[in-house]
Amino acid sequence: MYNFSAGPAQLPKKVLLKAKEELLDWHGSGLSVMEMPFSSDEYKQISDSAYQDLRKLISLPDDYQILFLQGGAYAHFALVAMNLMGANATADYVQTGHWSTRAINEAKRYGQVNIVASGEQSGFTHIPPYDRWNLDPNAAYCHITTNETANGVQFHRLPNTGTVPLVADATSDFLTHQIDISKFGLLYASAQKNIGPTGLTIVIIRKDMLDKAMDIVPAVFNYTLQAKNNARVNTPPTYSVYMAGLIFSWLLDQGGVQEIEQINIRKAKRLYEAIDADSFYHCTIEPADRSMVNVCFELDNESLATDFINEASSNGLINLKGHGVRGGIRASLYNAMPLEGVEALIDFMQTYSKRHAYKEFKKILARA
Repeated sequence: MYNFSAGPAQLPKKVLLKAKEELLDWHGSGLSVMEMPFSSDEYKQISDSAYQDLRKLISLPDDYQILFLQGGAYAHFALVAMNLMGANATADYVQTGHWSTRAINEAKRYGQVNIVASGEQSGFTHIPPYDRWNLDPNAAYCHITTNETANGVQFHRLPNTGTVPLVADATSDFLTHQIDISKFGLLYASAQKNIGPTGLTIVIIRKDMLDKAMDIVPAVFNYTLQAKNNARVNTPPTYSVYMAGLIFSWLLDQGGVQEIEQINIRKAKRLYEAIDADSFYHCTIEPADRSMVNVCFELDNESLATDFINEASSNGLINLKGHGVRGGIRASLYNAMPLEGVEALIDFMQTYSKRHAYKEFKKILARA
């Protein structure tokens, strides 16, 4: 079975087996990670290892801090604004799809939001050209959503926002490809795509972005307070951090982000080639901006979408239904999805389209 869910997404089998092995007794401690005090030496070892492996995976510069927090990316739409707008009370946002729109709506509660570029008029089929962005040099930050899971568009090149710090929701493509963290003032990602189960949000913040929070920010979501207390102002999401650590270790064993990126490129390339080669399917996203991790497409006969999804599921290809705002089909190709899963999907798609093309041909003959 291959799980194409957009999230929570499938996890590497090796990681799940390791978690199963350690579930009742972590390294002879007699404790499950789920029942460890977060102040214990055992959990400190788990947390420190996860921090160090993540730093290694992304080559994190010394002037950045990692925070393992709760809330999910949706909560951090508001928390980013509350933690960064500060005295400026204004921020730039780029609207590229469903999730950046939600981020905009949350940020509007706490200050002035300038939508500096939008792909809404085109139906979110592309990233707005950078030379048309209307950036405000006095903005506290410029926010982007690096990959739109619902719409299937992705930034493949980071914008230059000048002196305005770049902030990104990187939830769905974090650790799927190499990024230069030094280009960001802050980057955040919830875990349930490529990092583990729900319950954890990773915030990576440059230290000069601290001490800008509004007074209304709750202590447990104040990035500055959490940074000063090693993200232990409150009980951290211990088991989610443990699972993230297993994922980080697994990624390092694969050769790191550089190697996993090459695999992800091959997966996406194969699937888009299959879509473009068969008139039964089509993808409306401009090729240069197509997502590498959320492949969104439609059937030429939209009335067959439900049948396609159900038949795919019966063939072990599950969770292919598109997001409600877009419909159609969505195949999420996160790090844990093997190339074999993509090939199995392509084989099914080709069989399905040929069968229905033959049915249509028979209908034409019957009418002739």
